[in-house]
Amino acid sequence: MGLFDRLRGDETPRVAFIGIDGVPYSLLSENEELFPNVAAIANDGTAGEISSIVPPESSACWPSLTTGKNPGETGVYGFQDREVGTYDTYVPMGNEVQADRVWDRVQEEGRRATVMNVPVTFPPQRNVQRMVSGFLSPDLEKAAYPDDVRDYLESLDYRIDVNPKLGHEADKEAFIEDAHETLDARFEAFEHYIEEDDWDLFFGVFMTTDRVNHFLFKDYERDGEYKDDFVEFYQKVDDYIGRLREALPEDVTMIVASDHGFTSLDYEVHFNEWLREEGWLSFGTDEPQELGDIADETTAYSFIPGRFYINLEGREPRGSVSEDEYDDVRDELKADLEALEGPNGNPVVDRVVEKEAAFRGDHDDIAPDLVAIPNNGFDLKSGFKADSDVFTTGPRNGMHSFDDTSLYIDHPDATIGDADLFDITPTILDLMDVEYSRGDFDGASLI
Repeated sequence: MGLFDRLRGDETPRVAFIGIDGVPYSLLSENEELFPNVAAIANDGTAGEISSIVPPESSACWPSLTTGKNPGETGVYGFQDREVGTYDTYVPMGNEVQADRVWDRVQEEGRRATVMNVPVTFPPQRNVQRMVSGFLSPDLEKAAYPDDVRDYLESLDYRIDVNPKLGHEADKEAFIEDAHETLDARFEAFEHYIEEDDWDLFFGVFMTTDRVNHFLFKDYERDGEYKDDFVEFYQKVDDYIGRLREALPEDVTMIVASDHGFTSLDYEVHFNEWLREEGWLSFGTDEPQELGDIADETTAYSFIPGRFYINLEGREPRGSVSEDEYDDVRDELKADLEALEGPNGNPVVDRVVEKEAAFRGDHDDIAPDLVAIPNNGFDLKSGFKADSDVFTTGPRNGMHSFDDTSLYIDHPDATIGDADLFDITPTILDLMDVEYSRGDFDGASLI
Protein backbone atom coordinates (compact mmCIF):
# COMPACT_ATOMS: atom_id res chain seq x y z
CA MET A 1 0.00 0.00 0.00
CA GLY A 2 1.40 3.37 -0.99
CA LEU A 3 1.24 6.51 1.10
CA PHE A 4 -1.65 8.01 -0.83
CA ASP A 5 -3.69 4.79 -0.61
CA ARG A 6 -4.21 5.48 3.08
CA LEU A 7 -7.50 7.00 4.18
CA ARG A 8 -6.80 10.31 5.88
CA GLY A 9 -7.68 10.25 9.53
CA ASP A 10 -7.78 6.44 9.67
CA GLU A 11 -4.17 6.00 10.69
CA THR A 12 -1.90 7.18 13.48
CA PRO A 13 -0.28 10.58 12.88
CA ARG A 14 2.79 10.89 10.68
CA VAL A 15 5.73 13.27 10.42
CA ALA A 16 7.97 14.31 7.53
CA PHE A 17 11.26 15.81 8.70
CA ILE A 18 13.37 17.69 6.15
CA GLY A 19 16.84 18.67 7.31
CA ILE A 20 18.63 21.68 5.84
CA ASP A 21 22.15 21.28 7.13
CA GLY A 22 23.75 24.47 8.43
CA VAL A 23 21.00 26.88 7.34
CA PRO A 24 20.79 29.91 9.65
CA TYR A 25 17.35 31.04 10.73
CA SER A 26 18.19 34.68 10.02
CA LEU A 27 18.83 33.89 6.34
CA LEU A 28 15.28 32.55 5.94
CA SER A 29 13.36 34.78 8.33
CA GLU A 30 14.86 38.05 7.08
CA ASN A 31 14.14 37.25 3.43
CA GLU A 32 10.57 35.95 3.43
CA GLU A 33 9.92 37.45 0.00
CA LEU A 34 12.74 35.32 -1.43
CA PHE A 35 11.75 32.15 0.41
CA PRO A 36 7.93 32.07 0.47
CA ASN A 37 7.57 28.35 1.11
CA VAL A 38 9.38 28.25 4.43
CA ALA A 39 7.62 31.52 5.28
CA ALA A 40 4.30 29.74 4.68
CA ILE A 41 5.27 27.03 7.18
CA ALA A 42 5.99 29.72 9.75
CA ASN A 43 2.66 31.41 9.06
CA ASP A 44 0.66 28.19 9.24
CA GLY A 45 2.57 26.75 12.18
CA THR A 46 5.56 28.18 13.97
CA ALA A 47 9.24 28.94 13.39
CA GLY A 48 12.15 30.26 15.35
CA GLU A 49 15.85 30.34 16.08
CA ILE A 50 17.08 27.53 18.29
CA SER A 51 20.48 26.61 19.70
CA SER A 52 22.78 23.92 18.36
CA ILE A 53 24.91 21.73 20.65
CA VAL A 54 28.42 21.87 22.07
CA PRO A 55 30.33 21.54 19.81
CA PRO A 56 28.31 22.73 16.77
CA GLU A 57 29.84 20.26 14.32
CA SER A 58 27.70 18.13 12.00
CA SER A 59 29.18 14.78 13.05
CA ALA A 60 28.10 15.50 16.64
CA CYS A 61 24.94 17.49 15.84
CA TRP A 62 23.02 14.92 13.79
CA PRO A 63 23.41 12.09 16.32
CA SER A 64 22.15 14.47 19.02
CA LEU A 65 19.29 15.81 16.90
CA THR A 66 18.13 12.31 15.97
CA THR A 67 18.37 10.91 19.52
CA GLY A 68 17.50 13.89 21.71
CA LYS A 69 20.66 13.27 23.71
CA ASN A 70 23.99 15.00 24.30
CA PRO A 71 27.31 13.56 23.08
CA GLY A 72 27.89 11.99 26.51
CA GLU A 73 25.05 9.63 25.61
CA THR A 74 25.55 9.34 21.84
CA GLY A 75 29.31 8.81 22.20
CA VAL A 76 30.04 11.09 19.22
CA TYR A 77 31.80 14.41 19.87
CA GLY A 78 32.97 15.42 16.41
CA PHE A 79 34.43 14.39 13.08
CA GLN A 80 37.39 12.81 14.89
CA ASP A 81 37.29 11.08 18.27
CA ARG A 82 39.86 9.32 20.42
CA GLU A 83 39.85 5.68 21.48
CA VAL A 84 39.56 5.24 25.24
CA GLY A 85 42.95 4.71 26.86
CA THR A 86 44.99 5.31 23.71
CA TYR A 87 46.12 8.06 21.36
CA ASP A 88 44.45 6.25 18.46
CA THR A 89 41.74 8.26 16.70
CA TYR A 90 38.83 7.33 14.46
CA VAL A 91 36.07 8.90 12.42
CA PRO A 92 32.74 8.06 14.10
CA MET A 93 30.22 6.31 11.84
CA GLY A 94 26.60 5.43 12.41
CA ASN A 95 27.38 2.26 14.33
CA GLU A 96 29.35 4.35 16.85
CA VAL A 97 26.16 6.20 17.85
CA GLN A 98 25.25 4.60 21.17
CA ALA A 99 21.75 6.05 21.71
CA ASP A 100 18.51 5.02 19.99
CA ARG A 101 17.59 7.12 16.96
CA VAL A 102 14.11 8.56 16.60
CA TRP A 103 13.37 6.10 13.79
CA ASP A 104 14.43 3.20 16.04
CA ARG A 105 11.73 4.20 18.50
CA VAL A 106 9.22 4.53 15.67
CA GLN A 107 10.08 1.08 14.32
CA GLU A 108 9.82 -0.45 17.81
CA GLU A 109 6.20 0.73 17.88
CA GLY A 110 5.47 -1.21 14.72
CA ARG A 111 5.53 1.91 12.57
CA ARG A 112 7.55 2.40 9.38
CA ALA A 113 10.41 4.80 8.67
CA THR A 114 12.14 5.93 5.48
CA VAL A 115 15.49 7.59 6.22
CA MET A 116 17.55 9.34 3.56
CA ASN A 117 20.87 11.15 3.53
CA VAL A 118 21.19 11.73 7.28
CA PRO A 119 24.86 12.36 8.20
CA VAL A 120 26.56 9.75 10.40
CA THR A 121 24.22 6.87 9.53
CA PHE A 122 26.65 4.62 7.65
CA PRO A 123 26.36 1.68 7.38
CA PRO A 124 22.61 1.77 6.66
CA GLN A 125 20.42 0.09 9.25
CA ARG A 126 18.46 -2.99 8.28
CA ASN A 127 15.67 -2.39 10.80
CA VAL A 128 14.07 0.38 8.76
CA GLN A 129 12.14 -0.17 5.55
CA ARG A 130 14.51 2.05 3.60
CA MET A 131 17.73 3.89 4.42
CA VAL A 132 20.23 5.75 2.28
CA SER A 133 23.15 6.82 4.45
CA GLY A 134 24.52 10.33 4.09
CA PHE A 135 27.74 12.19 4.87
CA LEU A 136 30.71 9.87 5.62
CA SER A 137 29.38 7.05 3.43
CA PRO A 138 32.12 5.74 1.09
CA ASP A 139 29.85 5.30 -1.93
CA LEU A 140 26.23 4.85 -2.98
CA GLU A 141 26.55 1.10 -3.50
CA LYS A 142 27.30 0.53 0.17
CA ALA A 143 25.03 3.31 1.47
CA ALA A 144 21.66 2.16 0.08
CA TYR A 145 19.27 -0.35 1.66
CA PRO A 146 17.56 -2.38 0.32
CA ASP A 147 19.64 -3.15 -2.77
CA ASP A 148 17.02 -2.08 -5.32
CA VAL A 149 17.25 1.49 -4.02
CA ARG A 150 20.72 1.82 -5.47
CA ASP A 151 19.58 1.16 -9.03
CA TYR A 152 16.90 3.82 -8.85
CA LEU A 153 19.20 6.40 -7.30
CA GLU A 154 21.91 5.75 -9.87
CA SER A 155 19.37 6.54 -12.59
CA LEU A 156 19.03 10.01 -11.01
CA ASP A 157 22.80 10.54 -10.81
CA TYR A 158 22.26 10.68 -7.04
CA ARG A 159 25.37 11.61 -5.07
CA ILE A 160 26.03 11.13 -1.37
CA ASP A 161 27.64 14.56 -1.27
CA VAL A 162 28.72 17.44 -3.44
CA ASN A 163 32.37 17.43 -4.54
CA PRO A 164 33.93 19.84 -2.00
CA LYS A 165 37.22 19.99 -3.92
CA LEU A 166 35.47 22.08 -6.56
CA GLY A 167 34.86 24.71 -3.89
CA HIS A 168 38.60 25.15 -3.46
CA GLU A 169 38.91 26.61 -6.95
CA ALA A 170 38.95 30.40 -7.33
CA ASP A 171 36.27 30.09 -9.98
CA LYS A 172 33.24 28.63 -8.18
CA GLU A 173 31.10 27.96 -11.27
CA ALA A 174 31.86 24.22 -11.41
CA PHE A 175 31.18 23.92 -7.67
CA ILE A 176 27.87 25.76 -7.99
CA GLU A 177 26.81 23.57 -10.90
CA ASP A 178 27.71 20.43 -8.93
CA ALA A 179 25.77 21.72 -5.92
CA HIS A 180 22.65 22.23 -8.05
CA GLU A 181 22.94 18.78 -9.62
CA THR A 182 23.37 17.19 -6.19
CA LEU A 183 20.38 19.09 -4.82
CA ASP A 184 18.20 18.24 -7.83
CA ALA A 185 18.81 14.49 -7.50
CA ARG A 186 18.26 14.62 -3.74
CA PHE A 187 14.87 16.32 -4.24
CA GLU A 188 13.80 13.80 -6.89
CA ALA A 189 14.68 10.93 -4.58
CA PHE A 190 12.87 12.49 -1.62
CA GLU A 191 9.76 13.20 -3.66
CA HIS A 192 9.77 9.70 -5.13
CA TYR A 193 9.98 7.88 -1.81
CA ILE A 194 7.56 10.25 -0.09
CA GLU A 195 5.02 9.16 -2.69
CA GLU A 196 6.19 5.54 -3.12
CA ASP A 197 6.71 4.35 0.46
CA ASP A 198 4.11 3.62 3.10
CA TRP A 199 5.84 5.47 5.92
CA ASP A 200 4.93 6.91 9.29
CA LEU A 201 8.17 8.87 9.57
CA PHE A 202 10.01 10.25 6.56
CA PHE A 203 13.40 11.66 7.57
CA GLY A 204 15.52 13.25 4.83
CA VAL A 205 18.40 15.74 4.91
CA PHE A 206 19.65 18.23 2.33
CA MET A 207 23.33 18.55 3.21
CA THR A 208 24.35 20.50 0.13
CA THR A 209 23.24 23.66 1.93
CA ASP A 210 26.15 23.26 4.35
CA ARG A 211 28.59 22.84 1.47
CA VAL A 212 27.34 25.95 -0.34
CA ASN A 213 27.56 27.92 2.92
CA HIS A 214 31.18 26.90 3.49
CA PHE A 215 32.29 28.34 0.16
CA LEU A 216 29.81 31.14 -0.57
CA PHE A 217 28.41 32.45 2.72
CA LYS A 218 30.62 35.52 2.92
CA ASP A 219 29.64 36.34 -0.67
CA TYR A 220 26.03 36.44 0.51
CA GLU A 221 26.62 38.25 3.78
CA ARG A 222 29.10 40.83 2.43
CA ASP A 223 27.90 41.31 -1.15
CA GLY A 224 30.60 39.22 -2.81
CA GLU A 225 30.95 37.97 -6.37
CA TYR A 226 28.70 34.94 -5.92
CA LYS A 227 25.91 36.50 -3.86
CA ASP A 228 23.33 36.09 -6.62
CA ASP A 229 24.34 32.46 -7.13
CA PHE A 230 23.96 31.86 -3.41
CA VAL A 231 20.47 33.37 -3.32
CA GLU A 232 19.39 31.46 -6.45
CA PHE A 233 20.53 28.20 -4.88
CA TYR A 234 18.51 28.89 -1.75
CA GLN A 235 15.47 29.87 -3.76
CA LYS A 236 15.65 26.40 -5.31
CA VAL A 237 15.91 24.85 -1.84
CA ASP A 238 12.83 26.81 -0.79
CA ASP A 239 10.97 25.73 -3.93
CA TYR A 240 11.82 22.09 -3.28
CA ILE A 241 10.62 22.34 0.33
CA GLY A 242 7.36 23.79 -0.95
CA ARG A 243 6.93 21.00 -3.48
CA LEU A 244 7.63 18.34 -0.87
CA ARG A 245 5.09 19.96 1.41
CA GLU A 246 2.50 19.88 -1.37
CA ALA A 247 3.19 16.16 -1.87
CA LEU A 248 2.26 15.38 1.74
CA PRO A 249 -1.26 14.40 2.80
CA GLU A 250 -2.97 16.88 5.09
CA ASP A 251 -2.57 14.65 8.15
CA VAL A 252 1.25 14.72 7.95
CA THR A 253 3.14 17.28 10.03
CA MET A 254 6.20 18.73 8.31
CA ILE A 255 9.27 19.79 10.29
CA VAL A 256 12.16 21.65 8.66
CA ALA A 257 15.32 22.16 10.73
CA SER A 258 19.04 22.75 10.56
CA ASP A 259 21.69 21.32 12.87
CA HIS A 260 23.64 24.53 13.42
CA GLY A 261 23.83 28.07 12.09
CA PHE A 262 26.36 29.74 9.80
CA THR A 263 28.34 32.95 9.60
CA SER A 264 31.19 34.47 7.59
CA LEU A 265 34.72 33.17 8.12
CA ASP A 266 37.67 35.56 8.37
CA TYR A 267 40.42 33.44 9.95
CA GLU A 268 41.10 29.76 10.45
CA VAL A 269 42.68 29.28 13.89
CA HIS A 270 45.10 26.35 14.15
CA PHE A 271 44.90 25.58 17.83
CA ASN A 272 47.47 22.82 18.08
CA GLU A 273 50.00 25.23 16.61
CA TRP A 274 48.89 27.83 19.15
CA LEU A 275 49.24 25.28 21.95
CA ARG A 276 52.72 24.43 20.68
CA GLU A 277 53.82 28.05 20.54
CA GLU A 278 52.42 28.71 24.01
CA GLY A 279 54.17 25.69 25.54
CA TRP A 280 51.14 23.50 26.10
CA LEU A 281 51.99 20.94 23.41
CA SER A 282 55.17 19.46 21.97
CA PHE A 283 55.90 16.70 19.51
CA GLY A 284 58.20 13.71 19.68
CA THR A 285 59.03 13.89 15.96
CA ASP A 286 60.07 16.61 13.52
CA GLU A 287 57.21 15.73 11.16
CA PRO A 288 54.13 15.07 13.31
CA GLN A 289 51.00 13.86 11.56
CA GLU A 290 48.68 12.52 14.25
CA LEU A 291 47.80 12.63 17.93
CA GLY A 292 50.16 9.76 18.74
CA ASP A 293 53.11 11.97 17.75
CA ILE A 294 52.74 14.27 20.77
CA ALA A 295 55.59 14.19 23.27
CA ASP A 296 55.27 12.86 26.82
CA GLU A 297 55.57 16.34 28.34
CA THR A 298 52.53 17.65 26.44
CA THR A 299 50.02 19.31 28.76
CA ALA A 300 47.08 19.73 26.37
CA TYR A 301 46.01 19.04 22.78
CA SER A 302 43.05 19.91 20.59
CA PHE A 303 40.56 18.33 18.17
CA ILE A 304 38.19 20.17 15.86
CA PRO A 305 36.13 22.15 16.42
CA GLY A 306 37.59 23.82 19.52
CA ARG A 307 37.78 20.70 21.70
CA PHE A 308 40.62 20.70 24.23
CA TYR A 309 41.96 17.73 26.19
CA ILE A 310 44.27 17.80 29.18
CA ASN A 311 47.01 15.13 28.87
CA LEU A 312 45.83 13.50 32.09
CA GLU A 313 47.61 10.77 34.02
CA GLY A 314 45.58 7.57 34.14
CA ARG A 315 43.40 8.59 31.21
CA GLU A 316 45.88 9.36 28.44
CA PRO A 317 48.55 6.67 27.96
CA ARG A 318 51.41 9.12 28.53
CA GLY A 319 49.60 11.61 30.72
CA SER A 320 51.70 14.39 32.23
CA VAL A 321 49.10 16.16 34.39
CA SER A 322 48.15 14.59 37.71
CA GLU A 323 44.60 14.51 39.05
CA ASP A 324 45.67 16.99 41.75
CA GLU A 325 46.87 19.44 39.10
CA TYR A 326 43.92 18.97 36.74
CA ASP A 327 41.61 21.77 37.91
CA ASP A 328 44.37 24.39 38.05
CA VAL A 329 45.75 23.39 34.64
CA ARG A 330 42.32 23.43 33.05
CA ASP A 331 41.50 26.81 34.57
CA GLU A 332 44.76 28.23 33.22
CA LEU A 333 44.08 26.90 29.73
CA LYS A 334 40.54 28.27 29.84
CA ALA A 335 41.85 31.71 30.81
CA ASP A 336 44.43 31.65 28.01
CA LEU A 337 41.74 30.76 25.48
CA GLU A 338 39.47 33.53 26.68
CA ALA A 339 42.31 36.04 26.36
CA LEU A 340 43.33 35.06 22.81
CA GLU A 341 42.91 37.78 20.17
CA GLY A 342 42.98 37.47 16.41
CA PRO A 343 45.01 39.56 13.94
CA ASN A 344 42.12 42.04 13.83
CA GLY A 345 42.28 42.56 17.59
CA ASN A 346 38.97 40.79 18.22
CA PRO A 347 38.67 38.02 20.81
CA VAL A 348 38.74 34.60 19.15
CA VAL A 349 36.55 32.85 21.68
CA ASP A 350 33.04 33.80 22.75
CA ARG A 351 33.04 31.42 25.72
CA VAL A 352 34.72 28.26 26.95
CA VAL A 353 32.48 25.43 28.14
CA GLU A 354 33.72 22.95 30.76
CA LYS A 355 32.89 19.32 30.03
CA GLU A 356 30.62 18.79 33.02
CA ALA A 357 28.39 21.63 31.79
CA ALA A 358 27.89 20.07 28.34
CA PHE A 359 28.35 16.30 28.58
CA ARG A 360 26.83 13.65 30.78
CA GLY A 361 26.06 10.02 30.19
CA ASP A 362 27.49 6.55 29.84
CA HIS A 363 29.91 7.58 27.08
CA ASP A 364 31.53 10.69 28.52
CA ASP A 365 34.91 9.04 29.06
CA ILE A 366 36.25 10.59 25.85
CA ALA A 367 34.57 13.95 26.40
CA PRO A 368 36.80 17.00 25.85
CA ASP A 369 37.78 18.83 29.02
CA LEU A 370 36.98 22.19 27.45
CA VAL A 371 35.12 23.31 24.33
CA ALA A 372 35.76 26.77 22.90
CA ILE A 373 32.78 28.37 21.17
CA PRO A 374 34.28 30.90 18.73
CA ASN A 375 33.22 34.41 17.98
CA ASN A 376 31.92 34.95 14.47
CA GLY A 377 34.73 34.96 11.94
CA PHE A 378 37.08 32.50 13.67
CA ASP A 379 36.92 28.88 12.49
CA LEU A 380 38.69 26.54 14.91
CA LYS A 381 41.08 23.96 13.42
CA SER A 382 43.36 21.39 15.03
CA GLY A 383 45.70 19.62 12.65
CA PHE A 384 48.73 17.82 14.08
CA LYS A 385 51.52 19.61 12.25
CA ALA A 386 54.41 21.76 13.34
CA ASP A 387 54.72 24.15 10.42
CA SER A 388 51.47 26.11 10.32
CA ASP A 389 50.73 29.68 11.26
CA VAL A 390 48.14 30.08 14.00
CA PHE A 391 45.91 32.31 11.87
CA THR A 392 45.43 31.55 8.19
CA THR A 393 42.90 32.00 5.43
CA GLY A 394 41.78 29.37 2.94
CA PRO A 395 39.17 28.66 0.26
CA ARG A 396 36.29 28.51 2.73
CA ASN A 397 34.56 31.75 3.64
CA GLY A 398 31.74 30.41 5.83
CA MET A 399 31.78 28.65 9.21
CA HIS A 400 29.40 26.95 11.64
CA SER A 401 27.78 28.89 14.46
CA PHE A 402 26.19 27.68 17.70
CA ASP A 403 23.29 30.05 17.48
CA ASP A 404 20.98 30.99 14.57
CA THR A 405 19.87 27.37 14.03
CA SER A 406 16.56 26.98 12.16
CA LEU A 407 13.38 25.20 13.21
CA TYR A 408 10.02 25.24 11.38
CA ILE A 409 7.06 23.13 12.54
CA ASP A 410 3.89 22.97 10.47
CA HIS A 411 1.56 22.41 13.43
CA PRO A 412 -0.71 24.92 15.23
CA ASP A 413 0.05 23.55 18.71
CA ALA A 414 3.84 23.87 18.45
CA THR A 415 5.62 26.60 20.40
CA ILE A 416 9.31 27.42 19.92
CA GLY A 417 10.77 29.28 22.85
CA ASP A 418 14.17 28.61 24.38
CA ALA A 419 14.64 25.47 22.29
CA ASP A 420 17.64 23.48 21.06
CA LEU A 421 18.45 20.40 18.99
CA PHE A 422 17.60 18.05 21.85
CA ASP A 423 13.94 19.08 21.65
CA ILE A 424 13.39 17.81 18.10
CA THR A 425 13.25 14.05 18.72
CA PRO A 426 10.72 14.24 21.60
CA THR A 427 8.67 16.65 19.50
CA ILE A 428 8.55 14.18 16.60
CA LEU A 429 7.54 11.34 18.93
CA ASP A 430 4.88 13.51 20.55
CA LEU A 431 3.45 14.41 17.14
CA MET A 432 3.38 10.72 16.23
CA ASP A 433 1.78 9.61 19.54
CA VAL A 434 4.79 7.40 20.31
CA GLU A 435 5.12 7.00 24.07
CA TYR A 436 8.35 7.82 25.89
CA SER A 437 9.50 8.82 29.36
CA ARG A 438 10.42 12.44 29.99
CA GLY A 439 13.76 11.34 31.38
CA ASP A 440 14.66 9.65 28.10
CA PHE A 441 15.91 12.90 26.54
CA ASP A 442 17.95 15.99 27.25
CA GLY A 443 15.21 18.00 25.54
CA ALA A 444 11.43 18.26 25.77
CA SER A 445 8.57 18.27 23.31
CA LEU A 446 7.60 21.63 21.81
CA ILE A 447 3.98 20.51 21.41
